[in-house]
Amino acid sequence: MIDLYVYYKVRLEDADSLAPRVRAMQMALAGERAGSGKPLLQRRPDSRDGLQTWMEVYPGVDQAFGARLEQAVLEAGLGASIQGPRRSEVFIDLLPEH
Repeated sequence: MIDLYVYYKVRLEDADSLAPRVRAMQMALAGERAGSGKPLLQRRPDSRDGLQTWMEVYPGVDQAFGARLEQAVLEAGLGASIQGPRRSEVFIDLLPEH
């Protein structure tokens, strides 16, 4: 399992209308993933040049989840409210030392 982090820029004027749409998409995806962690939606506390940086966090997903997520983003029409690309990062847990 992996933890998937997706970050992107959002215009300040789009933030209030985009947040519930992203959360609805996340909850729909969470329903498909029984047993994995709850998705998070976060943002940096500051804004720059009229843009906020947002982060979606998906803990405990499989490698194929990224493709399902991008399809869900397209189906939800979120791209029109996002400035620039959505960037993804994958992290795994460190194994304990023996």
